[in-house]
Amino acid sequence: MVELIALTPCDGLLPLTIGSVSLTEDLPDAMTSIAPYAGQDAALNAALEAAHGMGFPAVNRSTGKAGTRVIWFGQGMALLQGPVAAAGLAEFAALTDQGDAWAVVRLEGSGAEDVLARFVPVDLRRQNFELGHTVRTELAHMMASITRIGPDMFQVMVFRSMARTLVHDLKTAMAGVTARG
Repeated sequence: MVELIALTPCDGLLPLTIGSVSLTEDLPDAMTSIAPYAGQDAALNAALEAAHGMGFPAVNRSTGKAGTRVIWFGQGMALLQGPVAAAGLAEFAALTDQGDAWAVVRLEGSGAEDVLARFVPVDLRRQNFELGHTVRTELAHMMASITRIGPDMFQVMVFRSMARTLVHDLKTAMAGVTARG
C-alpha cells in the first residue's frame, strides 16, 4: 500500500528573500468560509463576537489580528482564518471548510508594495490601502485575496493549484524591484 505524505501548497518553494522583501508561507490552523443565511447578519455578527472575539467584516475589510482573522471574501461571504469555526455559527450561516483550498503567503518588506504593483490593478499604497484592508482582485492572471496585515506586510491567497505560479511570479517581481533599487 502506498503511503501518502501531506505537503503544504508551497512545500519546497519558500521561504525566499530577495533584497528587502521576503516571501514566506502562512499555514493557518483552519480556514472556513462563512455565508450568512438571509436575515441572519446581525445574529451571525453577535455569534462571531461571542465565539471568536471579532465580528463579520465590512466590504474590503478584515477583523481580528495575527493568527485569528475574519476576512471579507466577496458579496455576503467572509473567511474565518485561524481557529476552527464554532459549531454554533452554523445556526446563522453556511460554513464550508477551505483548509486545503488555498495557498497562503506573506509578502513583507519595504518593497512589498512595489512587488505587488507589478501585478495588481489596485492601488495598494499605505495611504489608500490601510492595515486591515482587503481586496479580491487579479494578481497577474490569478484571482487572489490580498490583505494588509502590517505596515509593509501583505497576506496573499490564491487557489492551491496556483501556488507554484504565485511563487514564481512574485520571485521574478522581487528580483526586478531589487534590481531597480
